[in-house]
Amino acid sequence: MVTPTPTCDLGYNPILHPTESLTKYLIGAGYKKGTMSMMGELTFFLGLQVQKRPDDIFINQSKYVHDLLKHFDFSGSNSAATPMPKNFQLNANSFGKPVDQKNYRAIIGSLLYLTASRPDIVFSTGCDPRESHLSAVKRILRYLKGTPDFGLWYPKDSAYTDSDHPGCKLNRKSTSGACQFLGDKLVSWSSRKQNCVSLSTAEAEYVAAACCCSQFMWMKTQLADFGYTMQRIPIYCDSKSAIQITANPVQHSRTKHIDIRYHFIKDHVEKGNIELYFVESDLQLADLFTKSFDEKRHYFLLNKLGMLNLPPEV
Repeated sequence: MVTPTPTCDLGYNPILHPTESLTKYLIGAGYKKGTMSMMGELTFFLGLQVQKRPDDIFINQSKYVHDLLKHFDFSGSNSAATPMPKNFQLNANSFGKPVDQKNYRAIIGSLLYLTASRPDIVFSTGCDPRESHLSAVKRILRYLKGTPDFGLWYPKDSAYTDSDHPGCKLNRKSTSGACQFLGDKLVSWSSRKQNCVSLSTAEAEYVAAACCCSQFMWMKTQLADFGYTMQRIPIYCDSKSAIQITANPVQHSRTKHIDIRYHFIKDHVEKGNIELYFVESDLQLADLFTKSFDEKRHYFLLNKLGMLNLPPEV
């Protein structure tokens, strides 16, 4: 880790660092630039708890969750099985009873920080300080009450992309959801409302695929600096029509209105940088980032994403 600050701490972990020689190089560079302290194996970093075992590594924020629940007086509350009820949606109700904006935004900010290791609450976290929205946020806290030790499991390159159409009842904009893997390890995820109003499900899926592609191109560039090369990256999409659009170099009446920035995915498909494959909706892992589900489906997706409930070692 190289930082511009005069003082930094580096915990050595062979699973997180590619080679021992690279670690020694960084340590030497750190001593030349400022003050360093060797803290041994990495176990805690910026709120992330790291459990390293011989064949795997587990990352979670259980201490942060417990502190969060205590701070907002939810330690004694009943737990919830899922972050949101199935198919639950919030509307921008301007006539709804307003609530304390400072407290509401404090909870939202705390939850956003928690998404560093909890992709299961990314879609559920929103921001509009109304009474109905505050109730939804409180459900997320009750869900965390029952799952404080959930985290990401990385045992010793592909991506999934999805969208809902149209997801937002207010402006009919869809939500793009994506998750990126290196091997079978989840390393990146997102849930964002699209900037445009799609005219069809295929168009919404196409826009989501383009956003997923841009994230992977960035990851490819970053990994190249460490000597890793990524070729023909597979992206799994549950819309055959969207896949056909990416493979068609000709614009026609159904696609010519789509913002040109989303068409760059066609260039990467043509160059062979990425390949799109169809996946059945039941196996679409990115669903977790576009909508809410019942308990069975919710935990099925968590398991497939590599999230486990592993209490911290004593």
